[in-house]
Amino acid sequence: MEKKLVVGLGNPGRQYRNNRHNIGFQIADLLAARWQCSYALWKGKSLLASYIDYGPKIFLLKPQTFMNLSGEAVRAVVRFYQIDLADILVIYDDLDLSLGAIRLRPGGGSGGHKGMKSIIAALGSQEFPRLRIGIGRPPGRMEAADYVLQDFSATDEKVMVVTRELAADAVEIWLTQGIEHAMNRFNPAPRLLAPPTEEI
Repeated sequence: MEKKLVVGLGNPGRQYRNNRHNIGFQIADLLAARWQCSYALWKGKSLLASYIDYGPKIFLLKPQTFMNLSGEAVRAVVRFYQIDLADILVIYDDLDLSLGAIRLRPGGGSGGHKGMKSIIAALGSQEFPRLRIGIGRPPGRMEAADYVLQDFSATDEKVMVVTRELAADAVEIWLTQGIEHAMNRFNPAPRLLAPPTEEI
């Protein structure tokens, strides 16, 4: 049976749940809710769910190793289930994309993201698809490390509610139609730089 793996990146623990850095987990959870599948602890390193709907068997993975060691969890699942690199999609936050922007690519470097750096090292390749979610740059002189470990502000969350749904749609298009179709459909989409304002 054909198998595909969707990886959402984040940090385990309730205190990190709504952080900007956990957008990958958040989208993975949205997909699990859409597909009505549940996570179970897998080999102590991952939360793993599976879903089949008249097509490939789809695995949803949330590494429980903390962000910097995400590659350990991904490599274990990829090797155990013998999943091809082209059939892996990693979802993660990107400081260099405007808030609410989404970008799919078939491969490439880590862009400085430590979770992606770990996965590339563990798999020995950077030629696997990824979905980057824009979280914007930190304000003023705030350190990036502090910014990504903050929750979305109330204003930003209005944008991210829509963004998560669009990202989940993009994952489903990737699963059914491939990376090129997903890129063509979602990469040119208007970026949600700010939520709509209410007229007084």
